[in-house]
Amino acid sequence: MTTTVGLDKDDLLTILAPDGTVDPELDPGLDGAQCLRMYEAMVQTRVMDERLMNLQRQGRIFFYLASTGQEACSIGPAAALTPDDWWVPGYRQPGAFVYREVPLKLLVAQCYGNAWDVTKGRQMPVHYAFREQNMVSISSPIGTQVIQAAGVAMAMKRRGHAKVAITYIGDGGTSSNDFHAGMNFAAVDKAPVIVICENNGWAISVPTPRQTASETFVQKAVAYGMTGVRVDGNDVFATYKAVRDARERAVRGEGPTFLEFVTYRLAGHSSSDDPKRYRPEAECEAWRAKDPIERLRLYLEARGLWDAAREEALLERCRKAINEAVNDNERVPRPELISMFEDVWAELPPDLAAALDEERQARGEGRFP
Repeated sequence: MTTTVGLDKDDLLTILAPDGTVDPELDPGLDGAQCLRMYEAMVQTRVMDERLMNLQRQGRIFFYLASTGQEACSIGPAAALTPDDWWVPGYRQPGAFVYREVPLKLLVAQCYGNAWDVTKGRQMPVHYAFREQNMVSISSPIGTQVIQAAGVAMAMKRRGHAKVAITYIGDGGTSSNDFHAGMNFAAVDKAPVIVICENNGWAISVPTPRQTASETFVQKAVAYGMTGVRVDGNDVFATYKAVRDARERAVRGEGPTFLEFVTYRLAGHSSSDDPKRYRPEAECEAWRAKDPIERLRLYLEARGLWDAAREEALLERCRKAINEAVNDNERVPRPELISMFEDVWAELPPDLAAALDEERQARGEGRFP
């Protein structure tokens, strides 16, 4: 049986309050080590976002998209899933990659598109893909990841795997045709997939009220016949619990879950966007008071697990780690020209071989063997 929590916009799963106190009835019971790991991943993600956005402003990379203020939306779910579960992410989940211990140098390499980049410079920056961590490539077209995640989950179900797939979509992405198709396939098949809508208030410059007439996005779960829960997306304990519960339902054969994470995009949509042109600064300030990192820090301090000295040491480690990753990547050359054709052709067609030879000779590199 499916249930939907959040038909009323005031109905929101919240466990960790902005002052760091916890609802004892909903507390997921995470031990200190787990909480510290989540906190450190959140801080590393923000430090990484700040550094890479600065690199874009300096012209050292061409594009970036930050998750500032939305770290709990990716790190809570990452902690709730197993390493065998599959991710089909959207744009704004770098925290999941950090939590799953993707090396920072590989995240940075993808933004440079250099020879270390596992996508060989073929993708835009922030379009990560890491097979070792079961993390599928981010797709540029809006909404396609929902269909992809439904397909992954349907395949796992047919193979009898006790795994789930998770995917994300923005509030604007729910207006896409592919969102509907993916949700419908997942629900009809009872596929073990978790679809998260990060409702961060804005689809670039389009506000939520211009995106849907529904009072909440989670209401859409009712039409598809799946469980839905509306969650405080700035509460890492709530995002953890919502995904943990959704995973348990999925592996029991109860089908997909649609989660609406209510959060806010403190940064611009991307490095190409100026949010000051379309939204009031007072709105941002109100959401800064709900900062997910600050919220968890207060909780850790109350438990005696954190203090100012630990905070400063963590920030120093995070800055050192991302600076080393950047410095290392700036010494890495571009991918070899032949990499354009690798993984595409078993044997290069004559016309492409001739074109490659011509280009190599123009570069003084000699003929293709």
